[in-house]
Amino acid sequence: MSLNLTPLTDPAGGPDGRRLAWLASDTDGNPVGSAFLRLIDRDGQRHLAQLALQVHPAERRRGAGTRLLDAAVTAAKDDGRRSLTAPADDGSPADLFLAARGFRRVLNLTYARLPLADADVPALTRTARAEHPGYRLVSWEGTVPDHLAATFAASRRAMDDMPMDDTDYGTVAWDVDRVRAVAKAVEERGEHLDTVVAVDASDGTVVGFTELVVPGDGTGDGQHYGTGVLPEHRGHGLARWMKAEAVLRARGRHPKLGGLLTDTADSNTHMRAVNDGLGYVPTHRTYEYQLELQQGSTTRS
Repeated sequence: MSLNLTPLTDPAGGPDGRRLAWLASDTDGNPVGSAFLRLIDRDGQRHLAQLALQVHPAERRRGAGTRLLDAAVTAAKDDGRRSLTAPADDGSPADLFLAARGFRRVLNLTYARLPLADADVPALTRTARAEHPGYRLVSWEGTVPDHLAATFAASRRAMDDMPMDDTDYGTVAWDVDRVRAVAKAVEERGEHLDTVVAVDASDGTVVGFTELVVPGDGTGDGQHYGTGVLPEHRGHGLARWMKAEAVLRARGRHPKLGGLLTDTADSNTHMRAVNDGLGYVPTHRTYEYQLELQQGSTTRS
């Protein structure tokens, strides 16, 4: 099949990265596939590139995917990237395509959903209202309050040891400007960011957090962005406590919301147990594939 590959200008850039894009079309100019390459430009992840590649089902096995992949790999290498990652649903064409082209599977993710109409509200309420001596819950919508901003940003290191298996993910550096920028980005998309944190009652510092993003019209499904507890405060049930409160807040503030979505690494047995206990039901599995772009590259810098 004769193909034309056209580089595109993609406006979805920002302080944390930029995207390159390509459109594959046939000789008549009909689009048959596309690829987006995200080059991450934040400290701790400048070695990483992320690929999203799509080919129309009727045009598969005719070379479009390979041409698009070659363009993305070349661009990532030219930019000095060490690793290229791409997602694939279990058993999907992408699952087979990536495995056949030198990518290796580095992370297994289970997606789950809590249908809010079926939520066990009495059980969630008991969990959220349970006493946790030495700790209290605080919540807000949108940007973190000024008096909590510094310790909220510092609490993000709770994600540094999040199970990522063999993924060359690196470490994300957080500060107050970054957490505020994330909240602003969600607001500018017209969505709602709701945060629940656990605070150390002895000094008022944030020691754990859970974040949930809800569509602007309050319908459909909300998406959990992350849940973490600082290592020195684990073992007290804080993740389950915060997440139960987040579910109740979502249900009360957005009565038309259908459900809440989350995804968790299979190796993260603790968080999977938290989700299972709160009523989340697995929906499907995906894999993260990775291609090493430089000879002698290593994982998890």
